[in-house]
Amino acid sequence: MNILNTPFTTPYTTAPFSKIKNEDFLPAIQQEIENTKKEINEITNSTAAPTFKNTIEALEFSGMQLERITSIFFNLNSAETNEEIQKLAQEISPLLSEFSNDITLNEDLFKRVKAVYDQKETLNLNTEQQTLLDKKYKSFSRNGANLPEDKKQQLREIDKQLAALSLKFGENVLAETNNFELHITNEEDLNGLPEGTVEAAKALAESLGKEGWIFNLHYPSYVPFMTYADNRELRKKLSLAFGSKAFHNDEHDNQQQVLKIAKFRHERANLLGYKTHAYFILEERMAQSPEKVSSFLNDLLEKAKPAAIKEFQSLTNFAKEIDGIEQLEKWDGAYYSEKLKQKLFNLDDEKLKPYFKLENVIDGVFTVAQKLYGLQFEEIFDVDKYHEEVKTYKVTNTNDELVAIFYADFHPRAGKRNGAWMTVYKNQYVKNNENSRPHISIVCNFTKPTATKPSLLTFNEVTTLFHEFGHALHGMLANTIYPSLSGTSVFWDFVELPSQVLENWCYEEEALKLFAKHYQTGEIIPMEYVEKIKASAAFMEGMQTVRQLSFGLLDMSWHGIDTSTITDVKAHEEAAFKSTKLYPETNETCMSTSFSHIFQGGYSAGYYSYKWAEVLDADAFEFFLEKGIFNNEVATKFKDFVLSQGGTQNPMDLYKKFRGAEPNPEALLRRAGLIEK
Repeated sequence: MNILNTPFTTPYTTAPFSKIKNEDFLPAIQQEIENTKKEINEITNSTAAPTFKNTIEALEFSGMQLERITSIFFNLNSAETNEEIQKLAQEISPLLSEFSNDITLNEDLFKRVKAVYDQKETLNLNTEQQTLLDKKYKSFSRNGANLPEDKKQQLREIDKQLAALSLKFGENVLAETNNFELHITNEEDLNGLPEGTVEAAKALAESLGKEGWIFNLHYPSYVPFMTYADNRELRKKLSLAFGSKAFHNDEHDNQQQVLKIAKFRHERANLLGYKTHAYFILEERMAQSPEKVSSFLNDLLEKAKPAAIKEFQSLTNFAKEIDGIEQLEKWDGAYYSEKLKQKLFNLDDEKLKPYFKLENVIDGVFTVAQKLYGLQFEEIFDVDKYHEEVKTYKVTNTNDELVAIFYADFHPRAGKRNGAWMTVYKNQYVKNNENSRPHISIVCNFTKPTATKPSLLTFNEVTTLFHEFGHALHGMLANTIYPSLSGTSVFWDFVELPSQVLENWCYEEEALKLFAKHYQTGEIIPMEYVEKIKASAAFMEGMQTVRQLSFGLLDMSWHGIDTSTITDVKAHEEAAFKSTKLYPETNETCMSTSFSHIFQGGYSAGYYSYKWAEVLDADAFEFFLEKGIFNNEVATKFKDFVLSQGGTQNPMDLYKKFRGAEPNPEALLRRAGLIEK
């Protein structure tokens, strides 16, 4: 018997990782697709009149085992992949895509859903039930249920192509990230680099059986090198390698993937009656339309660009003054920004890192969650892991009731993709009067401990941990009936609010005192450092804002127009970046070919949502600051109206219940120092 096709008998019904073999996945998923088809057929062929319970609820709770095992599989493909898993993903993705289409293009099933939807005014449903009904109906109508048969077939073909293209895109980016190494044998080339970075590079070289030091395109290696390495030529080499991922006209080139994905998405939107992919996507977002997104991005750009130009000029002058650099290039930005920051604030990551030992920061974020929401975290050792480095925790509330199981995976590995993310192994839901609690995971790529030092985080990594933990809280504190409305299952431009708002605690003395302690002496971080962290938070904020806005504008340029005539990825990208350009163009680089957020992740026509959510988080945190960052009343409101509600209501309604008003964009500009407080 395949372990994946049976209910898990593990503690807390967690995933039995150690007992799962790669070869189990494909047959298990095929079996669960068949099982789910039977469940769907029962709903479809029922002789009883369609009701909310026998159609909408029954559909919601169908395929739960399929959902669980596909989440395990795709999470492994991101966090602990190998060639075998990647090959399986190429087989499994089209199967799931086709099965999903089998459901949404099932006319008899749609008739039953539509019959319930058409009488929704008379059904006396509560808000969550109304939302579920609306979501189920739209899952059909937005996926072709109203199309004639020939168009449905066309849609199926497009979806199959998109699933394969997206996977290939991700594999190419991972291969390019893993394939490049900067091998240094001359010690002078290490000048300027922090001791810990050098030590990690030496350890990496040794692990590969090489002399000297190796740097690569993974963030813990790439970012310190670009920030501190004095050797400008080597910074250039690394920067160009990073910026040209999957842009080499070779087997891992993504230009065709980009063009095809954009073209198929546009075709798909047209087929469904939408002008562009952005119109299709934004119908289900707080922003609602491409016009509103463009206006939002361009308004912020108008306010941030003067500051960005001024900052760029001061950085250029500084680089010329200290090193005689005539033209500031992309590979100079982080290096001279750091030097100028040190000059102005006398504060660098190396000074701060001893106060941010990973274990202490984990304790810190747990303590913040305890003070805000009454949560307790206990490390447990009876839960299976997919890798020995993963930590597992039991999360309980003040009544000692189980809230969630929490997995944390902190360090880079060859089989793990770059970046940091939160994910779900099991959603929260209520069935048969039992509140089934969620299994939540965060995955990061923080510097590993070395022979002489524990894992010491940069301040940026501290905020990353808080960010992902904010997402995790959204998942852990979920308290809804239906799994598809639970936790982070919200509009994409709302999903970053819980994560980004939690980052604010990293800048507050009251919170830092809880965990920012020197790893050797135990001394609490000096308050002058805290003041400098806060003061430096707005440093180069104009340039940072313009950079983020440029990504949002690039995203909209791929998804907000008819893309069928685009033939040159690089030329298209340059045109999209024109209004945000500060640095000279580099012909060798192209961001689109490795822009995983929009071509592999779920952010197509949605990258603006980071800035949108920053407006929400700046406005929300002003409320905490007014009352106190650990104020029980505000925290309870945030938990009750934001964190626990998932996607059960319109997010703007939820936000107004928490805050009492719509968010004010000026809160973000105030925090960024771009307008007067």
